[in-house]
Amino acid sequence: MGKQVTTKEFQAPVANDSLNRAVGVEQHLSPVLHDLIALAINTKQAHWHVRGANFMGVHEFLDQVVTHAQDAGDEVAERVVALGLPVDGRVGAVAKRTSTPEMSPGFQQSMTTVAEVVAQLDATIATVNAAIEGLDDIDPVSQDIVIAIAQQLDKDRWFLFSHYAE
Repeated sequence: MGKQVTTKEFQAPVANDSLNRAVGVEQHLSPVLHDLIALAINTKQAHWHVRGANFMGVHEFLDQVVTHAQDAGDEVAERVVALGLPVDGRVGAVAKRTSTPEMSPGFQQSMTTVAEVVAQLDATIATVNAAIEGLDDIDPVSQDIVIAIAQQLDKDRWFLFSHYAE
């Protein structure tokens, strides 16, 4: 039988370069995480309260935006954690740190809902684009993750904004 490996033996030492990379990644991904969590929550709020023209199409598509934001947020959080740092996705932290605008309370007509969720997407896309630029010299793997997120957010924005077309 082989030697049993203890937890202490199994842990790899953290080099300064790895720690610096992790801190740099966390600095750029935490704002992305906060905006994605806010986007998911606010879009779900909009989903529940949309009314009027194009109700079904907007209502159903908003659930897809929620799913995309949740999946992307999970990917971002797991990247930071995989590099050895914690994330703070608590509601209070997200509320304090998100760049997304406040949503109107209660029921809203579909065009108001579309406009407000597009504004949520625009704020999140700006945060993601800043992360793409900031990660360029720090960590290409993390940059690839946010590039893929940007692609999906751009597509979601296009689909939602298309409800304005006449």
